[in-house]
Amino acid sequence: MLGLPGKMEMADMAGKREAQKRVDRIRAFHGELDELAREGGLVLSPEQRTGMEAHLARVLQDLASHFDVDINESQKQISLGMRIISSLGGLALCAAVFFFFYRFWGGLSTPMQVAVLTAIPVAGLVAMEWAARRERILHYTSLIGLVVLAAFALDLIEFGNIFNIIPSPNGFLAWSLLAFVLAYAYRLRLPLAGGLVALAIYVAARITVAAGYYWAADQMPENYLAVGVAIVAFPFAVRHKRLADFAMVYQAVGLLMVFLSLLLLGNANLSWVPITGKAVQGTYQVAGFIAAGAAIWLGIRNRLPWSVNLGSAFFAIYIFNRMFSWWWDWMPKYIFFLILGAIAVALLAIFRRIRSRIIGVQAA
Repeated sequence: MLGLPGKMEMADMAGKREAQKRVDRIRAFHGELDELAREGGLVLSPEQRTGMEAHLARVLQDLASHFDVDINESQKQISLGMRIISSLGGLALCAAVFFFFYRFWGGLSTPMQVAVLTAIPVAGLVAMEWAARRERILHYTSLIGLVVLAAFALDLIEFGNIFNIIPSPNGFLAWSLLAFVLAYAYRLRLPLAGGLVALAIYVAARITVAAGYYWAADQMPENYLAVGVAIVAFPFAVRHKRLADFAMVYQAVGLLMVFLSLLLLGNANLSWVPITGKAVQGTYQVAGFIAAGAAIWLGIRNRLPWSVNLGSAFFAIYIFNRMFSWWWDWMPKYIFFLILGAIAVALLAIFRRIRSRIIGVQAA
């Protein structure tokens, strides 16, 4: 149980990504070939077209049978729907577990409560292993994993209540460790993201305690800013060659922490730095724009669309936030929104140029 994937499974994961890329190239090639035929740019003989179609059909069939990839748009939409349904189903089952606890909890004896708390996560782990051995795309495994994590979180809370344990950030560490085990054992990105968030809360709380404050009441955004930077840097220090998608999860979660922390630090006096609040806020406001611009630039350079999108979104958020802070109180509202509209048009023009740049880089 909970066996880490072997070399063959890892190779299949990397092979599936490459297989899906080849399927997408074949589909694009089909479309372009039809367009060239209509324009008269390239006309194949019936024998050539029949031979090519037969060969590509065999290739697609082999890829679909070996890697379970989506070979047409309908299958892609169904796969996306399955991922959404598995996530929503997992959340629904988490809610079911939660309400079960609080509907019947008071009527159970303490030994029975301990037995139930122990049994649910263990049963979930067994179910995850059983599901993972029987499906190639881990939809049910992912769904059950969410339930296991939710049940374990409730375990930590209820064991604390039953045995009067003083609340501490150690619960977030335990929860994050379980999330990491599930993520790496079953190649699941959502538990990895949850584990990173829980670990960030734990580390930020420890920084707060080291500074002499209560861990749950006096955490500052700078704690999460430092943790976010460390999470972004982690995939560069520890390569995920066989789990390439995990590097994106680390960087996306870390960047999101960085951007949100900079947004909070730029709008309120929440810094540890013992300097005039306005000076610190202004520094973090500038840092926010620089960080968003860096995410866009690095995303273009390294062909990372998610980084470009995330950086672009927060660049726009920072601009609108500054406009609201500077002008809302004294400027006529129609002028304020007119200026916002003009800024939006300018941002669209800028992002359109960025998009064209990305297309040019990808075509090179």
